[in-house]
Amino acid sequence: MKIITFNANGLRSATSKGFFDWFATQDADILCIQETKAQEHQLADACFRPAGYQVVFRDASTKKGYSGVAIYSRQTPDAVLTGLGWPEFDEEGRYIEARFGDLSVVSLYLPSGSSKEERQQFKFKVMDWIEPIFSQWRESGRNYVICGDWNIAHTPKDIRNAKGNEKNSGYLPEERNWLTKLFAEHGWLDSYRHLNPDGQDYTWWSQRGAARAKNVGWRIDYQVASPNLRERLKSCTIHPEPRFSDHAPYVVEYT
Repeated sequence: MKIITFNANGLRSATSKGFFDWFATQDADILCIQETKAQEHQLADACFRPAGYQVVFRDASTKKGYSGVAIYSRQTPDAVLTGLGWPEFDEEGRYIEARFGDLSVVSLYLPSGSSKEERQQFKFKVMDWIEPIFSQWRESGRNYVICGDWNIAHTPKDIRNAKGNEKNSGYLPEERNWLTKLFAEHGWLDSYRHLNPDGQDYTWWSQRGAARAKNVGWRIDYQVASPNLRERLKSCTIHPEPRFSDHAPYVVEYT
């Protein structure tokens, strides 16, 4: 099974840069998108509907053209969930889950706190609120793959300039400690770090200061797997080229 996660930073923009042409070469079973930045009716053209795949969307309803997540799949989901029960979060279009038998695949877009302090406080609220939901998922006995842009770089290996970003959203101690708790205490698996203990690859680069050309990046896009999938993690690849977005697609193969 091959799953791809990708923050498109606007699916129409990424498509115009050839994203779905690249996707057609990947032979993937499931694709999770974050930041569609569109409403579903704006993505009705054939270029957004690759042959052989079905798609489900969760658009932002509070602000048009903002956020938005989607899941493309070869197999028809048994069920699709689009809300976690907190309207302030759900209506920003940040979560969609597709269920296939005992497997749940989630496309998740956690908030960024970089724009202003109010958004950072919202991010902290989301982290506190969603942690017990992750625990419920883990304890459910289902297999979970949580794909998405988590907007947090976990360790110094996951960010080019760790020291210079210790006071910046996305690398704050509280954020990193929260991820450590999920991985170390709750047993969730960072698929990339599990497969590449010493890897130093990135999935996002600022669009300022030639950050991408200099590879001054952050690894903030994850496929987080439930503990019961540990033995099924086979391989993973980050694809910084071709460029479709300020993020790179992240691909994981499961046995």
